[in-house]
Order: sequence, then C-alpha cells, then structure tokens
Amino acid sequence: MQLTDSEQKMLSGAEGYAVKKSMEILVALGEIFGAKSLIGVGSVQVAGVSYHNLGDAGLEFLDELARDGKVKVLTTLNPAGMDLENWQQLGISPEFAEKQNLVIEAFQKMGILVSCTCTPYLIGNLPLYGEHVAWSESSAVTFANSVLGARTNREGGPSALAAAFVGKTPNYGLHLDENRLPDVHVQVNTQLTKLSDWGALGYAIGKKAENKIPYITGIKAAELDELKSFCASVVTYGAKPLFYMKGITPGAELQKEPKESVVVEQSDLRNAYDNINDEVSEIELVCVGCPHCSIKEISQIAKLLEGKKVAETTELWVATSRTAKQLADKRGYTQTIEAAGGKFACDTCMAVAPLKGRFKSLATTSAKGCFYSRQNLMKTKMGSIEECVDAAVTGKWNN
Repeated sequence: MQLTDSEQKMLSGAEGYAVKKSMEILVALGEIFGAKSLIGVGSVQVAGVSYHNLGDAGLEFLDELARDGKVKVLTTLNPAGMDLENWQQLGISPEFAEKQNLVIEAFQKMGILVSCTCTPYLIGNLPLYGEHVAWSESSAVTFANSVLGARTNREGGPSALAAAFVGKTPNYGLHLDENRLPDVHVQVNTQLTKLSDWGALGYAIGKKAENKIPYITGIKAAELDELKSFCASVVTYGAKPLFYMKGITPGAELQKEPKESVVVEQSDLRNAYDNINDEVSEIELVCVGCPHCSIKEISQIAKLLEGKKVAETTELWVATSRTAKQLADKRGYTQTIEAAGGKFACDTCMAVAPLKGRFKSLATTSAKGCFYSRQNLMKTKMGSIEECVDAAVTGKWNN
C-alpha cells in the first residue's frame, strides 16, 4: 500500500501506541485485500462490545488501546451483553455486569459514544449517500450500503476500532465502484403482508444469491422497518451486504439488470418460514427488536398491549436503543408496556446477550434473531408484531 507521510508517521508510532497498532492492523488488512491506499471515513460503528463475545482477552486488548487512544471520527457502539442500567431486571449476573461495565469504560476513555445499538442510523450516525464509513454489524452494514447508499465493508471489531483511531480504512471491496455491481437479478412474485415476511424474503434471497449482490425487482413499496428487517435477514442467510431494490433504494436506477436471474415465489416464503420455525407451542421468551426497534415499532407494541398482561410463564423483551427508549418514555409507551409486564432491553439484543440455557423457546419478528437464538439452543417461531404480542399474552404460539 502507498502511505502518505502522515500515515507513515502514524505507523512509526508518532501518535502513540493505539494509533501505531491501528495502522499495523489497517496496513495488514489492506495488503491482504490488495488495497492501494487508505481512504478517509466519516464515521465508524464498532462491534465486539458484549463481554459474552470478548472475554478477558478482548477486555485486555481494549484496555491497552484505551491508555492513549482517542477516536478521530464519530464512533458508535454495537449492542452490549446487557442493558447497562437495568441488567438485574433481565436476569444478568453481577459478575457478568462487572466485566461488561469495564468494557464500556474502556470504550468511553477512547471518546466513543456509548450508544450500544445495531441501528446507529436511527440515533444520529447517519452517513450521506456515497460517504465512506467503517461499520461492523452485518445488518447495519447492509442498511448503510443499500438503503443509505454509503460505502463500507463489513469490518471486524478490531479493524473498525483501528479505523476510528486513524480516521481511515483500506480502500478495497465495497468502497470501489467495480465491486458494487449487482450479480444476480431477483424477481419477487409474491405479496409481503407483514413485517416477518421481509425476514422470510431475506432468507429466500440470501439462499438464492449465495454471496452475490442482488438486484431486486417486483417490490412496489417498502417502509424503513421492513427494509431494516430485510437487511438483517438477507446478509445472515447468504448474500453480500449490499442489494439494489428497483424503485426503492438509491442508485438502483443506475445499475444494469444482471443476466443471471432467479425468481422468488410464494412457495419460497413458505419454505423460509418452514426452515426458520420449529415445532413448539409454549413460548418462554418473546423478543422484538433484532435489529433494534424503532419508535414506530415500540408504539405498535404499546397499542397492542393496552389493557392486557404478559403471561406468567413468558417474558416479553423490547430490544431497542437507549435513545428510542427515552422517546418511548415521553410518549407514554414505556408505561403501557411495563404495566402489561413487558421489559425493555436497551443497549443489548438476543444475539449478544448471555441467554444460553435460560429459555427453551422464543418468538420474534426477526429471521436473524431466530438464527442466533437457535445457537443459544432455543426453539424459534417468527411472525408479525401482532403474533408476537399475542404469544407474550397467552404464553403460546397460536398459528
């Protein structure tokens, strides 16, 4: 890689240990992927925040960087392993909480915003079209590339953190025009009638795309929460973290329709549900918010819970950002949800919290949430917000 004089000085240690270490990571990454240079980034989103994933070795690494490291650009955090304020309410042990708080303290020393959300674009980290960023979390990366039209590879935790300290990232992969061309045309010939259908569609397209960039036609309209759900699913189940949706996402009209084509029919959505859903009727955990709930989704949950109570055998978690929760407090949604027996799980989510062994079954709106919950040995059911709230109130999956 060709480094500028200032970059060479950073690599030689002129700006301290954290910047030197970061430059070593970025140069090694750039050389592996054939980058010719570094490119400036407008923001960074760092994954690897949960102590459940980091362990003591990861915490030690963060402490070393925090001694003299300060981020140069807007940097936000992916979800942690617990709600940073109400972890006891969600059954997190004091031992885990102590370690998780040490992780957060290290990030704070670096000047990072302790946002702890997989939807940074909903809390102020909102890149411009064409802007280069260095984001980590797969659904956020896909949303940034596809819905916002920004440019980012799917960074690992260390490489994203390195980009934050340097303010740059290697210029390869999805930062380059030639690597953002769609590979497969996907014609959607089915109606999408509820939020979970977008997760099922992501499953179907992800499996058919097989690490390619889809160019999707046949969808007439899409809301933000639907695209958020689709982004999480399509990358979890197989596609690259970029898609074009004709008439919906920016830049789609500039792309040529690929010669290779596949079709998604109603039968493909049914197959997705069959593969995501398990045979289970008793539901122990209902968790909505993977990716994190928007304020609109929280308002829907509150409306559905008015005058109702969550079953004694079931827990209802609303996973969201601290920012969205504060809005919910002001609008009265929090009071309604908590009066019904629901719990807010801010700062965390079902994918990174230490949940293995705690619940045997889960209902959610999220195809990605089902994928990770199965790794935590839970039986899963995916459905609409209405179906999930019904499961929380009755303790059963009724469809």
